[in-house]
Amino acid sequence: MNTRTLRLALVGLAAGFTLSATSTVFAAGERVIPPSLNWSFSGPFGTFDRAQLQRGFKVVKEVCANCHSMSLIRLRNLSQPGGPEFSTGQVTALAATYTIKDGPNEQGEMFDRPGRAADAFPAPFPNEQAARAANGGAYPPDLSVLAKARTYERGFPKFVFDMFTQYQEQGPDYIAALLTGYKDPPPEGVTLLPGQYYNTYMPGHLIAMPPPMQDGQVEYPKGPDGKSPVPETVAQYSKDVAAFMVWMAEPHLEQRKRIGMMVMIFLFIFGGLLYYTKKKIWARIPAAA
Repeated sequence: MNTRTLRLALVGLAAGFTLSATSTVFAAGERVIPPSLNWSFSGPFGTFDRAQLQRGFKVVKEVCANCHSMSLIRLRNLSQPGGPEFSTGQVTALAATYTIKDGPNEQGEMFDRPGRAADAFPAPFPNEQAARAANGGAYPPDLSVLAKARTYERGFPKFVFDMFTQYQEQGPDYIAALLTGYKDPPPEGVTLLPGQYYNTYMPGHLIAMPPPMQDGQVEYPKGPDGKSPVPETVAQYSKDVAAFMVWMAEPHLEQRKRIGMMVMIFLFIFGGLLYYTKKKIWARIPAAA
């Protein structure tokens, strides 16, 4: 590569970084970037916090499931390794609290039966039209893979470091920020229509979902001292819900990371063996004069 080509390459790289930084500034003017939170499952060695997943499920069941469905998750998944790991008895008892419409029977009629562990989470509404009618025209999205579907651009220079740190937690960062980002009253100059709420982290800042939680709304399991090990606040609820939604979106996350690490170790050892084999073979050949 000659000097002219090298200069052009450096100028192009600098221009690309400048455009990326400029676009991030403009985007930040329209959409506030959620803060980066610490997650137990982040990084190549990250794992889920079982207690956090269980707390997140409790919040989802008591609050979020009143409007949102989770159609891709079966109740039995709650007891499988890598997730909340409830006992089989707990899952069976939980399933029995639901009434599932099944059928048709021999007479061609639908019927109601107690839930089973193999059932999917019952949806709060029978169809989309009923969901919109109950929520002022807004359709609450399914939560099953929402943690993977929601993301944001971190911009320069963060995206450069993300390639090395394997940062992939934009989804839970955004969900936790959204649940805590409501402002009432809204900023001066913002007019809300009936059924609208102002949220700092929502694109456009207008959202149809009212603030879903408040401090002390969900009671967490108590420790030996009779107190919850974590605060019962909206900020804590939001983090626990976001972590549970990450597990729903990727229930085999821990297994994937373990296999990935085993593959990397294998490739490292295999590469070393190939290198020393090459040296052994080529050491017999005399060097060219």
